[in-house]
Parts: sequence; structure tokens; C-alpha cells
Amino acid sequence: MNTKRLTLSLLAHAYTWTWRMLKPMRRWLRPGSWGERVLRRVEHLTKGPLFHCRMCGDCVLHSTGMVCPMNCPKNIRNGPCGGVRDNGMCEVYPDRVCVWVRAHERARHLPRYGHEITHILPPHDWSLEGTSAWANALHGRSPLTLPHWGTPTRDRPVGSRLEQVLREGTFAVTVELNPPDSANPEDVYKTARVLAPVCHAMNVVDASGANVHMSSLAVCALLVRAGYEPVYQISARDRNRIAIQGDLLGAAALGIRNVLFITGDHVSRGDHPHAKPVFDLDSIQMLHTARIMRDHGHFLSGRELSTPPSLFLGAVANPFVPPYEDRVERLEKKVRAGAQFVQTQYCFDVDRLRAFMQRVRDRGLDRKVHILVGVGPLRSARAAEYMRSHIPGIVIPDAIIRRLRSVPRKKQQEEGVRIAVELIQQIREIDGIAGVHIMAFRQEEWVPYIVEEAGL
Repeated sequence: MNTKRLTLSLLAHAYTWTWRMLKPMRRWLRPGSWGERVLRRVEHLTKGPLFHCRMCGDCVLHSTGMVCPMNCPKNIRNGPCGGVRDNGMCEVYPDRVCVWVRAHERARHLPRYGHEITHILPPHDWSLEGTSAWANALHGRSPLTLPHWGTPTRDRPVGSRLEQVLREGTFAVTVELNPPDSANPEDVYKTARVLAPVCHAMNVVDASGANVHMSSLAVCALLVRAGYEPVYQISARDRNRIAIQGDLLGAAALGIRNVLFITGDHVSRGDHPHAKPVFDLDSIQMLHTARIMRDHGHFLSGRELSTPPSLFLGAVANPFVPPYEDRVERLEKKVRAGAQFVQTQYCFDVDRLRAFMQRVRDRGLDRKVHILVGVGPLRSARAAEYMRSHIPGIVIPDAIIRRLRSVPRKKQQEEGVRIAVELIQQIREIDGIAGVHIMAFRQEEWVPYIVEEAGL
């Protein structure tokens, strides 16, 4: 047994025996009692040095490879996010290994509890901050065993044209519409008129890169008013669970049927780096929230809805960054939480995509969720180098950049478009893929050409 496995085995046994010893003491460890205060101090002195514990009072170490997820700058409890760098480092702190890369690595060697990393962890109870996690667990305030939430059973269509296209088996095309820095609706329609004729739906990004633009919800409302099919993108970065649920009701009332849930880029990456990030829920918890509102007709609080929202639920995936082997597990979590369609990060490595899709098919996930692969034209070799160096989560192989450099600078944009066309043609040949999602930031005029040349 190697040192890592031995250490984790000892931690697992210590965890189990601590639980067994504390159970008979339950009556003296009520929240707020002197016993709870003593136990809280013991936890601080032991779990702090061992696990960099943040004393959240809602401990899930046994489900995260004995790595505290609250050290993630996005507070993700069902990680990892799509912003992991290709060397496994954190999106926000490039000198640190991603919390969830370490968690998955340790879970493989953790006896008894290692499989729990596949469990879906519910929203964190922020009212427990600074209290004893053991005392909370003993009194049912923070369950140690968190059950699966099951597979969504709702099959009734919600009136989404994108959903209809995917259900019919048509190879779908969605495109990205970037909201303007403007309060003029015409600036939205100007872009929509270019994109709408060559796609089945338009994704309206939600302050991508943590930069301020017209709100995604407002742009989607404008598009619905004009007869277009939008995908409302909603980020966990800027909203707590109250705002998220309110926005979902508002979106449904406005006739928006497609919603894509993302964790979102950290505020440190945008034009307001000193803003306070929210990250109350992660993307999987957002999916679950929308699902219980739609399928069960109540809020997270348990309060009933008079009219549930009709929504087609989407998620994102990034097969191109570590931990590669565990990306399918995260996709499966999203499917269990309620995802009906998935859009991926930019694909520039078709071999990596093929390996991912093989594991997807092995688990039968291609029959449970519609997968659309992200593609997009590169403006130049310089732009490609900037993207892979400065935008965590985007991986562009050296071969792509060498190909762009092989043509004169004035021709590099056209070469980038040709690469996008070729990638789409290769992606279409992979079993289990339901469509493509085209992202052409400030190159929207090329999208009709790409769609036509790719034979879509």
C-alpha cells in the first residue's frame, strides 16, 4: 500500500470511528450547547490543519475525497468547473491545483467513501457557518449520507422549438449571441437577423468573462417578442437561490423555454474585479432547483407554486481539461440533476472528444441527454495564442496554431473559418452527438458561411 493510500485509509477510519464515538453523546451536543462549542473548537484545531477546513458547518469531506470543497473560489460542491486549466491548475489562482482535481485524485484511493464523489450534494446551508459539522450531522441539520436525487421522469414537451428539433433527431445548430453594451433593442435585432436564419436557437450569454453587458433575460425577452428562439443563459456567479428562482419564473412567464445553467467565470476575470461574487449554488444545484420547480411545483423552501414553469433544461461540459477521466461522471451528475441538453466548451481536439464520447456511450448517456459540441472560428494565430493563454478552459493544440501561422496574416481569419468547418464535419461523424454550438465572438457575419460550408 503506497503512502497516499495508507494516509487516506487512516483518515477514513478516523472519520468512521469519530462518528461512532459521538453518536452516544448526541444529547450533550445540541446546537448552541456547551458540548457543541467544545466540539466546534476541536474541529477547528484538527480539521483546519488536516483539510484546510473552512468551518462551513455542513461538512462533506467524506464525499469529496477528504478535500474541503469550500476552498474552491466558486464554492462548487459538485465540481469541477469548466475553467480548470489544461495543467490541472485553478482558473482563479493559477499557482494552485484545482480543488476538484485533487478531490477526484484522492477519491480513487479512498476506501469506503471514494464512490461518494459521484453523489450530488445539495445546496449549502449558509446559516451553519462557524458551527460544528459533527453536531449538525448528529441532529439532522447536515446529513452525512446524501441520497441520489433520481433521474428526471418528465417527458412531456414544454413547447421549445429547440427541444422539438432534438427530439426528432435533426442535427441541431445553436449559435452564441453576445448582448450589446447598449440599451437599444435594435442592437440586439441587428445581430439576431444575421444568426437566426441559420440556427435552431440563439444562446444569449450572461455577462461572459464576468464583463457587464445587457442582461441575458432582457435580451431573451426581446428575441421572443420578435419571434426568435432564445436560450437563456443563467450564471451562479451573480445570483443567490432567491434571485435564481425568481428569474426562472420570470423567464417562463415571458415565453422563454430554453435555459442553460452555468457556474460562470469568476469576477476577478472581468471588468469589475472588485465586485462580490455570489456562487450560492453551483450549476448542478441550479439544475436541480429548476427541475423541482418544473416537475414538482415548489420552491427549494418547499413553498408551492400556483403555476410551475415550463422549461427545457440545459447544462455545459468541458471534456478538454482535467480531470479527463471524471468529466463523464460530472456529466452524469448533471443528467441526474435534470439536464436535457448539454453544450460543450470549444472543441479543437477531436481525438479528445472521441475518447470522451466513447465513455459517454459506454454509460448510455447519449440516450439520456442531447450533446451539442462547441465550435468557433479563430481570428488569427495571435488570437488563438491569447485564448489558450488567458481564457482558462479553452485548449487549442499547437497544430492548430501552426496551421494558422502557415498562411499570411491577412488570410488567417479565412483559415480559421476553414478549420471550424472541418471540425464540424469531423464532429458530425461521431456517434452520440446531437448538434453543434457555434461561438463566433465579433465574427457573427461568418456564421452563415460556416453553416453552409459544413453542410448543415
